[in-house]
Amino acid sequence: MFRLVDDTSVEMLKLSIEGGEYEVPVGISVAAAVLLCGFNKVRNTPVTGSPRLPYCMMGICFDCLVTIDGIPNQQACQLEVHENMAIEIQQGAAELLPER
Repeated sequence: MFRLVDDTSVEMLKLSIEGGEYEVPVGISVAAAVLLCGFNKVRNTPVTGSPRLPYCMMGICFDCLVTIDGIPNQQACQLEVHENMAIEIQQGAAELLPER
């Protein structure tokens, strides 16, 4: 569905999505990277487990919540990718603080 128009002149970086390695353009959002890499969901809802993808791409809907570098509830549309970023699909409601 999503693809680069001209990938020869774009600087790329490596990141991980669900444990797989991908190359994406520098400067794009995490949401755009997930879509570009062909994923069909970024999270599952807490109540029904329904899959969700980025919707508004501007931080209003919260459908793009993911776990980034071990930190849950990150809005993928509001964060820029960085080298060696680890993105994981969020399963339901994530704990905000580690259990003690």
